[in-house]
Amino acid sequence: MKYSNTIITGTGSYIPTEIVTNPDFADSKFYDTESKVFDIPHDEISAKFQAITGITERRYVTHDLNASDIATLAAEKAIADAAIDKEELDQIIVAHDFGDIPKGTIQTDTLPSIASRVKNKLGIENPNCVAYDLIFGCPGWIQGMIQADSFVKNGLAKKCLVIGTETLSRVVDVHDRDSMIYSDGAGAAIVEGKEENEQRGILSFKTQSFTQQEAYYLFLGKSNKSNADPKIRYIKMHGRKIYEFALKNVPGLVKDTIEKAGLTLNDIQKIFIHQANEKMDQEIIKRLFRLYGKREVPDNVVPMSIQKLGNNSVATVPTLLDLVRKERFGNHEIEEGDAIVFASVGAGMNINAIVYRV
Repeated sequence: MKYSNTIITGTGSYIPTEIVTNPDFADSKFYDTESKVFDIPHDEISAKFQAITGITERRYVTHDLNASDIATLAAEKAIADAAIDKEELDQIIVAHDFGDIPKGTIQTDTLPSIASRVKNKLGIENPNCVAYDLIFGCPGWIQGMIQADSFVKNGLAKKCLVIGTETLSRVVDVHDRDSMIYSDGAGAAIVEGKEENEQRGILSFKTQSFTQQEAYYLFLGKSNKSNADPKIRYIKMHGRKIYEFALKNVPGLVKDTIEKAGLTLNDIQKIFIHQANEKMDQEIIKRLFRLYGKREVPDNVVPMSIQKLGNNSVATVPTLLDLVRKERFGNHEIEEGDAIVFASVGAGMNINAIVYRV
């Protein structure tokens, strides 16, 4: 029996060079949502922040780079890793939230699309290589993989490039403590359709969107500082609501996706979860294991990069995957035959998951 498989044949990532540590925020004056200054020492703010998020440092792009630039750098590595001719790509899918935001400006820029810019920067001439953007919050890269799989399985594409890229440092309110969460980065994957004797690659997926009271848990809003220009908007979030939403909804969706693949949690070797908040991610995984009657989470199942790289939205999962695939992430590795999970939650509010056989 022949199976139509969607396989990841190459990955790449770009980790910005500018390291920003928690002490680097010592001179920042943070205000609450009522524009009242937090009159407590920075060391106390930093300690509480690190205890909740796990973040000790994050990466920012240098002034000369934008989201499309770092997306291209990640894409070049993925194409080289897959050893394919870039002109054979059928689709370039770029997940992001804010497009290019040149340093010193206040507007997001998505005309032309980021995907079109990436195709241009890659020098791809083939007009049949279709380039388009995907706006889906933090789960965008995973959703791009789901779209690529659908095109491949339906015979509409053979090779796709899926990228997640973001420069959140350009849209943060420096007077909001939440600005310490966000970072920049890009990750990319080449997926190819292959007819094979064994079933592997993307085995199953599931996506959900919650758009009633949940729709504006993440949004663009004015600065916390009272005399700031109200016309300039920054990324904002209702952190507690997002935390509760994620814990309520993500574990069940991941379980459904695993079962849809005909597997159980015992069959899963790695879970690549969006690096949003260490405490939240750990609790999501604990609740997933409890759904299977398990009280302990093995140490080597869930690689976490948020401590050093921060939350760079759509780029967290593909970057983490690239590091683990290339054995550049501690003692984490994946081997042929392993079953792994990709899962994410973010603005929309959207959640999704993929079960993948290496």
